[in-house]
Amino acid sequence: MFTGIVETTAEVVEIIFEGTNITFKLHSHLASELKIDQSVSHNGVCLTVTSLEQDTYTVTAVDETLKKTNLGYWKVGTKVNVERCMPANGRFDGHIVQGHVDQTGICTYVEEVGGSWLFDFKYDAAVGNITVEKGSICINGVSLTVFNSQDDGFRVTIIPYTYEHTNFHQLQAGDVVNLEFDILGKYMQKILAKKN
Repeated sequence: MFTGIVETTAEVVEIIFEGTNITFKLHSHLASELKIDQSVSHNGVCLTVTSLEQDTYTVTAVDETLKKTNLGYWKVGTKVNVERCMPANGRFDGHIVQGHVDQTGICTYVEEVGGSWLFDFKYDAAVGNITVEKGSICINGVSLTVFNSQDDGFRVTIIPYTYEHTNFHQLQAGDVVNLEFDILGKYMQKILAKKN
């Protein structure tokens, strides 16, 4: 389980195609602290560390993951938001994030306003996911608060620290992002659907 509080970014340095799977080699100062078989969130996608070197490590994405996320858009040089699993005795600073992306969305608008940044996102509402005003959303592994919630989109505000320390500073209108909707909202939606 994750919290959506990104620790650092990693850079894709090599991409290896293996059948329908893709293995990514990433460079990060966290590599020396990782271990093989460890689960790490990459842009909100839980992936297992499969090999380690001094300052690089590899993870593999299977076809199902590639279909539901933006990993297929990664290139050598892509910066990826990285978070290790929450320790059992850690603080819960974000919200409950499973690392299981529900669907992708598209950034439709970016504007700097008074030192912070506004980002608008659209997603396919037919999949059945929802946001609520002041609810939580995980975008590329970052825990954020929704406002201007609509049936097929929402807005978030990014503070300078988050903008600088995640890959949000590279995000532009038209870019595809990973979305994990609030697990509590998903449970409530299912419970209410059963009652109707």
